[in-house]
Amino acid sequence: MNRRWPVRRALVVALLDAALAGFAYLVSFYLRVGDDIFTWPAQALWGGLVLFVAIAIGVGQVFGLARRVWRYAGLDDVATIGKVVATVHLVFLPALFLLTRLQDFPRSVVVINLFVMAAFLAAPRLLTRVLRERRFGGVLERDSRRVPVLLVGWGDAAEVFVRNLARGDRAPYRIVGVVDDRADWQGRQVLGVDVLGREAVLEQVVEALAARDERPERLVLGRAEEDGAHVRELVERAGRLALPLSRLPDPRRLEKADAAKSEVRPIEAEDLLGRPQRVLDRSGLERMIAGKRVLITGAGGSIGGEIVRQIAELAPARLTLLDNAEYQLYLIDLEASERWPALARSAILGDVRDRTRIDQVLARERPDLVFHAAAFKHLPLVEANPNEGVLTNAVGTRVVADAALAAGVSAMVLISTDKAVNPTSVMGASKRLAESYCQALDVATLGRGGTRFVTVRFGNVLGSTGSVVPLFQRQIAAGGPVTVSHPEVTRYFMTVREAVELVLQSCELALSRSKDQPGAIHVLEMGQPVKILDLAHQMIRLAGLRPNEDIKIAFKGLRPGEKLHEELFHDQEDLIPTERPGIMLARPRTVDLAILARALDEVEDAARHRRTADTLSQLGRLVPEYNGVRSPESRRAERA
Repeated sequence: MNRRWPVRRALVVALLDAALAGFAYLVSFYLRVGDDIFTWPAQALWGGLVLFVAIAIGVGQVFGLARRVWRYAGLDDVATIGKVVATVHLVFLPALFLLTRLQDFPRSVVVINLFVMAAFLAAPRLLTRVLRERRFGGVLERDSRRVPVLLVGWGDAAEVFVRNLARGDRAPYRIVGVVDDRADWQGRQVLGVDVLGREAVLEQVVEALAARDERPERLVLGRAEEDGAHVRELVERAGRLALPLSRLPDPRRLEKADAAKSEVRPIEAEDLLGRPQRVLDRSGLERMIAGKRVLITGAGGSIGGEIVRQIAELAPARLTLLDNAEYQLYLIDLEASERWPALARSAILGDVRDRTRIDQVLARERPDLVFHAAAFKHLPLVEANPNEGVLTNAVGTRVVADAALAAGVSAMVLISTDKAVNPTSVMGASKRLAESYCQALDVATLGRGGTRFVTVRFGNVLGSTGSVVPLFQRQIAAGGPVTVSHPEVTRYFMTVREAVELVLQSCELALSRSKDQPGAIHVLEMGQPVKILDLAHQMIRLAGLRPNEDIKIAFKGLRPGEKLHEELFHDQEDLIPTERPGIMLARPRTVDLAILARALDEVEDAARHRRTADTLSQLGRLVPEYNGVRSPESRRAERA
């Protein structure tokens, strides 16, 4: 039934156009002869009417008038109507002359009807458009040499894009059609663009266009928001068609651009791995942040910097940026000063491993909330320098947590990682130790009006320092090879913006459920893991190159401490759903705080005195699932 509906709708529209044409003919006749129309010779009046309507139906089909979507009607539709009206009368007069020698037919009826028929056909279309968006828009598209593009899917961005291209001669693209899955659009036109089929027949559509010498030179996603899995599929299909795939900017940006600047943008890694935007409880975040004093450790990093940006938008009373990297701290402080000049803030150089410094900072700044993003995260480097990794990731977290507790902070949020689950690396084990300490503190202080310690665990973030995406981009730009550790390695990915949004939501959730599930870890829903080899193939194709032909892919083996597949939950961590989309709770595996504190004293002493063997031994004892796992770098460091 759905397949027949577009045909039926086109037939209904064609019959309506025929009725409007016939009515226009009678109105024009009446305007010319007045009440004499009721006694006018039937051959001229009614015979002419039948002939006129028949010709109007045929000409309308030739110009595809019935296939145009009314709610997107514009001046391009008016132009087509003008062509239809002119052609109908050019055919009608000679035909009527051959039949009746124009006997009893007033010639001026034709002149009147040119205007009446055009008005009758255009009015309902434009009225539908006006009722839809309260305004007229669009102009005729003029012929010029433009890059032919095929739209894949139709959304608000596509509508603005098409209208922009119709505004002037300098438009860079010419749209040859659109593929869209809406059943009632099949075989029709929208804003003068032919709907050539569904996305499933994309390859056949391109082949048909090529057969009539209209093959597109580019595929363009017509919706601003697309699921990453769908984009990855389209990248594969576009690669097989030897066509680049692009996407449209946000419709709001397009609306401000003139025809010449309506440029599409290339697909990026974020598009391949992104998910549809989640609906956030922004009012809850504003209540949590507005008017509060907030401190962020690791503020110069990719995650810490995004926390700074999002919190600054929520009008805190004061923002304290803490980092041990001078240049990175300078950059985020400069950005904050330019974007939020009225925001009270301070940029503080400090090492989270330095108790005296951290105690002084928190006592002076008196934050209400602390977001702890400072960490060493590069697996091979931490593996080769285990003492430094343990001191920053585990001991540094303890230092910040103890200072937050002493300063009466409302909540401290620890940014953790999926590598803390069944860790095979010093980095993962040290982060698991940090999780354990914050969990134990949360259990010990909850219910006594103390600080909430919120742990948020998630996978890789796109574009973060040392991540695979910028590495692949550099390797592709250099001509390859693109290096992948193992053909089967997979990772969870999330954009840094989405990750931080959910981190803030996790903090708000923990504060609103002040006595529920003490010590539970907030785990972000990461979707399906992505195969890194597939990501490499797609990024090469996005650069307009062919994997293993233009750019070689080399396998270098798993890095020190690296796993084939990461996990978000330990077997002993039961999953607890929450009312916040994208956030789950992992039931805590906690130990006694006093016992854990004494053990941390021992591992800290070993790490500060660089007794590497003792450090790794203590780490294995405190994180049993890591016990016995040693990379060559760890063993060399242990022997040293």
